[in-house]
Amino acid sequence: MNERLENSASPYLRSHAGNPVAWFPWGEEAFAQARRRDVPVMVSIGYSTCHWCHVMARESFSDERTAAALNADFVAIKVDREEHPEVDAAYMAAASAFTQHLGWPLTVFVTPEGRPFYAGTYFPPEPRGGMPSFPQVLEAAREAWTERREQVDETAVAVVAALAEARNAPDGAGTTPDVGEIAGAASAIAAREDREYGGFGGEDPATPKFPIATALRFLQTGTVRATDPEAAAVAERALGAMAASPLRDDVEGGFFRYATRRDWTVPHYERMLTDNAQLLEIAVDAGDESTARGIAAFLTEVLQQPSGGFGAAQDSESWIDGQRSEGGFYLRDAAGRSSLDPPAVDGKVVTGWNGLAIAALARAGTRYGEPAWIESARWAADAVLGANVRPDGSLVRASLDDIASPASATLADYGQFAGGLLALTVATGEVAYALRARELVEASLERPEDPRSPIRAPGGGDAVLAGQDLSAPDAASDGDEPSGPASLADAAYVLWLLGGGDRWRALAEQTVAAHAASALSQPLAYGALLRTAARLARPPRQLVVVSERPEALLVTTARAIPADIVTIVTAEQAHDLALAGFELFEGKLERGGAPTAYDCVRFACRLPVTDPAGLAA
Repeated sequence: MNERLENSASPYLRSHAGNPVAWFPWGEEAFAQARRRDVPVMVSIGYSTCHWCHVMARESFSDERTAAALNADFVAIKVDREEHPEVDAAYMAAASAFTQHLGWPLTVFVTPEGRPFYAGTYFPPEPRGGMPSFPQVLEAAREAWTERREQVDETAVAVVAALAEARNAPDGAGTTPDVGEIAGAASAIAAREDREYGGFGGEDPATPKFPIATALRFLQTGTVRATDPEAAAVAERALGAMAASPLRDDVEGGFFRYATRRDWTVPHYERMLTDNAQLLEIAVDAGDESTARGIAAFLTEVLQQPSGGFGAAQDSESWIDGQRSEGGFYLRDAAGRSSLDPPAVDGKVVTGWNGLAIAALARAGTRYGEPAWIESARWAADAVLGANVRPDGSLVRASLDDIASPASATLADYGQFAGGLLALTVATGEVAYALRARELVEASLERPEDPRSPIRAPGGGDAVLAGQDLSAPDAASDGDEPSGPASLADAAYVLWLLGGGDRWRALAEQTVAAHAASALSQPLAYGALLRTAARLARPPRQLVVVSERPEALLVTTARAIPADIVTIVTAEQAHDLALAGFELFEGKLERGGAPTAYDCVRFACRLPVTDPAGLAA
C-alpha cells in the first residue's frame, strides 16, 4: 500500500494507493525526485467519479508490466482535479497545445522543471481505433526524453511561454454593464436555446448537453425578467425539460452531470454537488417546488456526510452481480435499488462547493418553510469552519474525514463559501456567519484596508506551479461553477445589500467592470459575472421581518415574496447585526409586540406593517 496516498484528503488518491505504480501526490517532492533521477514526470489528473479514470486505472495503472515501465522511466504524480483545480487548469491549458480532445483522465508528460512536452487524455492498454496504447505512449515519451532532449526542451519552453502570454493578455477597459448591455447579453444567450428540447446546443442528436446553470441563473434575474421576458423564460423551459428527462433521477431527486444526447437522454450518471446546488437555486427562483424538494433531499440524504459537510459527488459506477456497472443502479426503481449497494460518494468536503450548497439550502429552506434544510446548511457551514480552516484563519481547499488537504483554497472557494455564510445569516439571523464572510472577502483583497485594491486568492495560489512559472489562466469565465471573480463580486454585493457599506458595492462593481468586455462578448461563458452585473443594475428590494414567532402568518407570507433578500430575525438578532455594521437592520423592532415587516427598496423602507395584507407581492 502506497503510504503517500493512503492517508490523503482525496478519495481518488486513496483509491490508487494499492496500484503497483509508485505514485506521488502533487508536490515539490516528486519533481525533486525527477531531477535527482534525471527522468521526466507523468502527471495523471482525474477525479473519483470519472468513468474513464476508473477504466484507465483498471487497464493500465493496475497492470504490473505497465507500472514497471512507468516506475523505471518516470516519476508518476496522481492529482485529484477537485482538490487541485489550479493544477488541473494549468495542465489542461497546456494540453490544448497537443490535442483538441480535452477531458479526464488528463495525462501530461513534463520535464523535472514542470514544463509540459506532451499531453493526452485516456489511452487504452493496446492500440485501438487509431489511438496508441498507453505502453506505446510511455515508450515514445521515454525515447524523446533520452534521445531528443533538446527538442523536448524547446517544445516545453514554447508551451510555457504561450501560456504566460495568454495569462497576461489584458481584458478590455472596464465599466459596469448598463441595463441595455445586460439585456443584449441575455438575448444573445437566449438565441442559443434548443427550441425543441430546451437548454443550449445544436441540432446534432449526439451533441452532449450540460445544464450550464450559471447562465440560467443570470436569465432569472429581475433585470432580465423586466427587460427581456422571453429570454428569462428560457431558464424555466430548460429546467422543466431537464426535470422531465432522464437527466433527473426520479427516485432520489438529484440531477446527473450531463446528457450525451441532445434530448437529455443517456446521461453521464455521476451526480455532482456543484450542479445540484445551483439547480436548487434555479428551481426556487422558478417556483418549481417539486424539483426543489427532490434536489434538497438528494443533497441532505445522499451527499451530506457524517461530519456535516457535503461530499463532492456520487459515482456513476457501482457493483451489480459482481460486475462494475455504469449507471445500472440508477436505471432501477426504488424497489430494485433496495438490494444493491449504491454508487460510492466522494466524501471530500470542498470548501467553495459546500458554500454553494449552504446558500441553496438556506434560501430554499426559507422559501418553503423547511427549517431542517436550514439546519443542514448550518451543520455544513460549521463542519467547513471546523475542518477546512487553518490556525491562521486561511482556508484549505478540502478535507476528508477531518484530514485537511495541503492545497490552499482558491479565490472561488473564498467567494462561494462567503456567499454561503451570508445566505445562512439571512436565513437564521445569526451575525457570526456574516462576520466570518466579511473576513473572507477582506482576505481576498490584495490590500484588505482598500476595497479598490485587486482581488487575488489568499496565499497566492499553488506554490509548486508558481515556482515553475506555470500557472492557471486568469479565468473570470465559468466552468461548471461560478468563477472566482464572479463569486467574490456576488459576496461583496450581498454584504452591501445587508447594509455593510458602500465599499462592498464598489468592490462588486470594480470586479464586474474588470471583466465586462469579455462577459458581454461571450455571455454564455460568464453567466455568474453577468448575474451580479444584472443585480447591480436595478434597485434591490430588501424585506426584513422582525418576529419572535417563526410560525406567524406575517412570516409565512413574507417567505413567498420574491425580494432580493427576505430575512426573518428576532429583535435581538436585528440589534446584533446593526451593531456589527449591517445598517439594514438598524432600528428594526417589533411594533406593539407584533411581528413587523420592513419592506425596503435600496434601503429606503416603507412604513412598517404588521398585517400580512400590507405586504405587496
